[in-house]
Amino acid sequence: MSIQQYRAVAHLYHSYFTGGLLAVALRKGPAAVGEITFNIFRRQHHEKFLSSFEKLGLAGLPDAVACAQYHYLSNGVGGVGVEYMYETDQKAWVHFCHPRWMYDGTALCGMPEEVSLGFLNGWYAYNGVSLNNPRLGFVCTCQDMDGAYGFAGYFKEYDHDLADEERLQFAPDEIAPPFDPGQAPQLDLGTWSEERLEKANRNYAMEYVKNFLFELSNVFEADEAAALGRIAGKQIGAQFYQETRDILGVEGDDASSFGEYMRLLFDGHGDSSDVRNEDDTIIVRQTGWRLMRGIDEPTESVFEGWNGLWQGALAVHNRMLTLDTVKRFDQGDECFEWHIRQRA
Repeated sequence: MSIQQYRAVAHLYHSYFTGGLLAVALRKGPAAVGEITFNIFRRQHHEKFLSSFEKLGLAGLPDAVACAQYHYLSNGVGGVGVEYMYETDQKAWVHFCHPRWMYDGTALCGMPEEVSLGFLNGWYAYNGVSLNNPRLGFVCTCQDMDGAYGFAGYFKEYDHDLADEERLQFAPDEIAPPFDPGQAPQLDLGTWSEERLEKANRNYAMEYVKNFLFELSNVFEADEAAALGRIAGKQIGAQFYQETRDILGVEGDDASSFGEYMRLLFDGHGDSSDVRNEDDTIIVRQTGWRLMRGIDEPTESVFEGWNGLWQGALAVHNRMLTLDTVKRFDQGDECFEWHIRQRA
């Protein structure tokens, strides 16, 4: 498996996550995308927050400092630009810089404030609960939706227990202090090779897509969740096909070359895949579904949304080809299997 494969998967899934949020905001409104975002970040908080403390070397630090360093280090591993500024043991800042990973490219202009509120309440305001520290909260000082210099704020340990509604507060008149890289925590680059960082970046993007598709199926009825995931998948698959095929070095516009495109991406996921030619039909098989690791029973809509990526990509690769799903791992088969052939 190559760095280019990790990079292509990360780019495609990162784009799908951002595009999926925009699709929900456009078609279902700000409140709906805010709910989806809250659910995604609360779910990932439970899965990742405490389990990563030891890995990132944060045990024993004051809680406010540990939380700020967590976001600085974990997002840095995922390729996200973040600054960390220590003020006191009870107050430490984070600043997510432009360009924002979550609102890639011009998508920033289409994201409602409810998305920001979703992740603030879903994760940042909940750190004190997870750490069993009722005095720890988060103060947001600026948000991208206001045309500010990014997303910034600080974790603060107060001298009194906080009510639920006090865990997230706003102080728009405060400005994040200057960032000094020399005072920021550092990853041990001896254990974080380029390949490991690229793999972590891939995992970061895949985790967001997994939880986005899962939460779509929780918030909406099955048909609606499938339609939302599918349209976003088709649009993103089409829009980013050329970029990802260039990263992978795929050439040609026949069925065989698209089968190779799929194989390289699936191998880049960490799944086993193969491609063969039978009677003028290219057959692509993927064994396992690493993307949905941790989801016991992915719903029909989860597959439909994910499969939209390959449908959209094929439409750009060669619109005279069709992609048919023949076997479904999520429906009891031992693999996924697609057939690529010329239109009748």
